[in-house]
Amino acid sequence: MTDRISAISDFILQLDALKSVNRRTYINGGERVENSAEHSWHLAMACWAFAELLEDDYDIPKLIKLSLLHDLGEIGAGDTFLYSNNRGNAHIEERESVKKIASHPGNSIRSILPLWEEQEIGESKESKLLKVIDRLLPFLHNITSEGRAWRDNGIHKNQVLKMHQFIENESPELYGWFISKLEHAVEQGWLDNS
Repeated sequence: MTDRISAISDFILQLDALKSVNRRTYINGGERVENSAEHSWHLAMACWAFAELLEDDYDIPKLIKLSLLHDLGEIGAGDTFLYSNNRGNAHIEERESVKKIASHPGNSIRSILPLWEEQEIGESKESKLLKVIDRLLPFLHNITSEGRAWRDNGIHKNQVLKMHQFIENESPELYGWFISKLEHAVEQGWLDNS
């Protein structure tokens, strides 16, 4: 029994490394950047809340698991900024990181890799909602910080539109909200209109 507890304790400490992965999103109106563990928790809570609001028979326990696993690969790969030119290949290094975590001798969660793959591929109803909310959270933080991360990184309206366009097909209501907030950000000068 002691060996099993020691093994899972080591595994849990490996997971703790996600707290050390900083993102570019500012929280609390610009106080500081969030880390990936904070983002994963916030994503899980937001997905749960939206699943209840949208009343579309989501498998909420599965949705929460997908959310908590979503950025696990960043432990080894680091965070890739949404507007980065290297974004297309980020999933390769993240997948390797998740495989390494899943194969840890103390891991008692056998579904880590299949669930991570599910959220990565994005075909289930739950993974589609997760992807929408995952895009909206940093956007919301940019709105509350007066576009600080956008301004820091020279992001333009057309870049934001391009990365959020898929939401229109997934949820026209959320997309309408997004567009109104995007236009507000441009009007306020938080986001360049090009």
